Amino acid sequence: MTVLEVKNVCKVYGYGANQVNALNNVSLSIKQGEFAALVGTSGSGKSTLLNLIGGLDTPTKGDIIIRNHNIAELKRKELAVFRRRNIGFIFQNYSLMPVLNVYDNIALPVSFDKGKYIDHEYIESLLKDLGIWDKREKYPNELSGGQQQRVAIARAMANKPAVILADEPTGNLDSKNTVEVMGLLKNSSWQYNQTILMVTHNENIAQTCDRVLRIEDGVLIEGGEQNA
Repeated sequence: MTVLEVKNVCKVYGYGANQVNALNNVSLSIKQGEFAALVGTSGSGKSTLLNLIGGLDTPTKGDIIIRNHNIAELKRKELAVFRRRNIGFIFQNYSLMPVLNVYDNIALPVSFDKGKYIDHEYIESLLKDLGIWDKREKYPNELSGGQQQRVAIARAMANKPAVILADEPTGNLDSKNTVEVMGLLKNSSWQYNQTILMVTHNENIAQTCDRVLRIEDGVLIEGGEQNA
C-alpha cells in the first residue's frame, strides 16, 4: 500500500532575477513499511523536499498525498493537526525538551493531541526495543548522543505516524552509534511496519536502506518509482 505520494511538485523561491527553482517536477511514491534514503549534494533540494513532505512549507505547484490526504490543500489549522497525527520527525540535533525526562519527551507529541489517548504500553515497548527503558526518568543532559537519538526515534514513533521523516539522523554520531541507530531505525521499520524517509549525505548509509532516491539540482534522477 502506498503511504506517501509526491506528484509533479515544484518549489520556487523569490521573483524575477532572484528566482530560484529549488524543486522541478518531482514525483515519487513510498510504500507502507519501506525505508527509503534521499541523497544529494548540498543545495540539491533534498531538505526542501523533506520540508514540503513534512508540511513545514508549501509547494509552488503539485500534490503531496499522505494517507489519501493532499496536504498541499489543507488549511493551516487542519495541516497542524494532520502533521501532528501522521508525521514523525527525527532531527540531527535531537530537538529534545531539556526540562522533560525521557518518558515525557516521548509522550509529548501525543499529549499535544487532546483527543488522542496516550498508549503507555506502546511507549514502554518502544523504550524497551530501543534499549532505553532504564533511562526513562533521566533528562536529556544526562544522556549520550546515541541515547538522545534513541529518544528522538521513540518520540517520532509515539503517534504511530504514517511516515517518519529523518533529517541526517546520524550526522552528530560517531561510527559506533551510527551503526547502532541505523540498525534501530531498520528494525523499527520492520517490526512496526513503519515508513521512513531519511535524508543523508552518507552514501554507505543510504545503501543499507530499502531504496535510494537521488536528487540533483532540484530534479529526482533516481529511485522515484516504487520497487515491483
